[in-house]
Amino acid sequence: MNTSSKIALVTGATRGIGRETVRQLAEAGVHTLLAGRNRDRAVEAALQLQAQGLPVEAIALDVTDPASIAAAASDVEQRHGRLDILINNAGILADETGKKVSEQTLDAWRTTFDTNLFGVIAVTQAFLPLLHKSAAGRIVNVSSILGSLALHQDPASPIYDFKLPAYNVSKSAVNAWTVQLAYELRDSAIKVNTIHPGYVKTDMNAGEGELEVADGARTSVRLALIDDNGPQGGYYYLEQVLPW
Repeated sequence: MNTSSKIALVTGATRGIGRETVRQLAEAGVHTLLAGRNRDRAVEAALQLQAQGLPVEAIALDVTDPASIAAAASDVEQRHGRLDILINNAGILADETGKKVSEQTLDAWRTTFDTNLFGVIAVTQAFLPLLHKSAAGRIVNVSSILGSLALHQDPASPIYDFKLPAYNVSKSAVNAWTVQLAYELRDSAIKVNTIHPGYVKTDMNAGEGELEVADGARTSVRLALIDDNGPQGGYYYLEQVLPW
């Protein structure tokens, strides 16, 4: 597959899985826009990857700020005229550890959904016209296995006791959004899927994951680079199909 002419954008990409996703896409020859809500941090991260000879460009994008999203979409349109790959990677965990499911504050729920769900929807809506200008647009929504309702109901599943309600439900909603969007795009050249990156050692879990960051980016990159025979509206971890 020729990736050298493709344009990708990764949100929440100044560190962790997002930054590694940018690296892997750029290493595959994709011109990749490294998006972060703090422009200075985005520029710093992009410069470090550029120093390695990678085709990376910084862009400011706060997924909770409509003006920032609109400005980023306008910037991409002016500079590139289209977008081939959108990876909605930005996400937060605002649940308070030690509190029961019913004790999590409404502020935690609202803050979580503002980034993890509404941010995904807002960014996708803004960039969808540019993705329609691509010969083969791809959208990857970074969810989590913790969004699986089936596994949360199964006492034998590895996530049964991981009840972080605002985060988990926001990811279940991302999965549901992906299914709805996939239906809209079913007859288009755009494919949209949702993924679980794995239990990755990141700042979000204080480095307590099982996988290195490089492994955590693999599923997003794989779904971003699928060909016309690739899946539509699925939920994946590496090659594995996850239960909704």
